[in-house]
Amino acid sequence: MLHHPHKRAGSTRRRTGRLAGAAAALAAVIGLGTLAGPGAHAADNPYERGPAPTTASIEALRGPYAVSQTSVSSLAVTGFGGGTIYYPTSTSDGTFGAVAISPGYTAYESSIAWLGPRLASQGFVVFTIDTNTTLDQPDSRGGQLLAALDYLTQRSSVRGRVDSSRLGVMGHSMGGGGSLEAAKSRPSLQAAIPLTPWNLDKTWPELRTPTMIIGADGDTIAPVSSHSEPFYTSLPSTLDRAYLELNGATHFAPNTSNTTIAKYSVSWLKRFIDNDTRYEQFLCPLPRPSLTIEEYRGNCPHTS
Repeated sequence: MLHHPHKRAGSTRRRTGRLAGAAAALAAVIGLGTLAGPGAHAADNPYERGPAPTTASIEALRGPYAVSQTSVSSLAVTGFGGGTIYYPTSTSDGTFGAVAISPGYTAYESSIAWLGPRLASQGFVVFTIDTNTTLDQPDSRGGQLLAALDYLTQRSSVRGRVDSSRLGVMGHSMGGGGSLEAAKSRPSLQAAIPLTPWNLDKTWPELRTPTMIIGADGDTIAPVSSHSEPFYTSLPSTLDRAYLELNGATHFAPNTSNTTIAKYSVSWLKRFIDNDTRYEQFLCPLPRPSLTIEEYRGNCPHTS
């Protein structure tokens, strides 16, 4: 598998956990007390945030973090159209990874706004943006997602809460196509999640960012046969990648609260932005078809 920039810590967590346990046992025997204090688990993965996940916790409308938000005027930024930043209110856990999210063609930030508080409450800083115009094409939207991340990490009022080395992108429709463009332009991104994406470019062998593509079986605007599926199959086979096709869903499924989209987006972002292998259980073994999942493909395990 392609080695992810932060993967080393995650892939060695079991080994370091065993070593920490052995050290603690030895210390107890020789009367030095335990070496593995409350911070030992966090030391294994300094990016881990929040309690151990459950199916209920990743499907919940709100995660463990209280969320605040701040509006960003288009007049105060360059390169994109402003938006809303959602972020965990508490600073006790340190910095967080961040995600910028673009709407689709003719759409506004409001069309993807539900993802802001939902993802932020799981321990991310989330920037839902407006584009310069509603008619911007995917390549432009990709550049705007990157401009939004640069503003978020360098100039925004919450920049001190963001770990600028752990960033991701998402987007709907042409915004989803834009998230592919952003990942192509900036390989250092830790995760990309195109939602029912549209792009005239069908092949993405250049991507080095772990990518989950979410399509919909009833999409007639960006049919999976000519968009999501070829996008996925063109990704390098060595890349951490996944293809989730929603069952009984349309192109506009990402525009309203959707438990399946949220569940797997949280898991993907946690796994690759936070390097949190506690979320591997929701991605591997591959989810099976269900009332909400038409098909799921991907690489397992992600910890290799």
